[in-house]
Amino acid sequence: MIKTLLLVLVVAVAALLLYASTRPDTFAVERSTTIAAPAEELFPLINDLRAFNTWNPYARKDPAMQSRYSGPAAGGGAVLDFHGNKDVGRGRITITGTKAPSEVTMQLDMFEPFEGHNTVVFSLVPESAGTKVTWAMHGPSAFITKLMGIFFNMDQMIGQDFEAGLANLKQLAEKA
Repeated sequence: MIKTLLLVLVVAVAALLLYASTRPDTFAVERSTTIAAPAEELFPLINDLRAFNTWNPYARKDPAMQSRYSGPAAGGGAVLDFHGNKDVGRGRITITGTKAPSEVTMQLDMFEPFEGHNTVVFSLVPESAGTKVTWAMHGPSAFITKLMGIFFNMDQMIGQDFEAGLANLKQLAEKA
């Protein structure tokens, strides 16, 4: 009886690992909102990492997060190294490109709790009601991410943080 249970357990774990290996090798998450402000006012709140951290939902998850800025104050080459609690982890954000006032591209390198290297793009598109701001992230899916994705909806988890951040940005920009 015990041997049968162990065999069933081994087969189930093997099937789970095999299924995880068939999951996509990349992921993408994207959220958008319209903010009643021109792109020229929003762009500096994204392109300057110190300003970014005033509305960044991850900085708000850990008010004691350690942040170290280097490189230029804003734009390409600006760097934020951060180390926070279990909700934030440890990583680095580098602004890799900007197209004022319509786009900011960043490289997000996470070291803890899981290693990951992703591209983040903020797009700002003028609309009649203000500016449509889109926060997108894409990158490779490591095996552990594929395995976690079986049990957790990663798009929903990350997407909730993006939605919270965009709401923070909206509140900050529309208050001004």
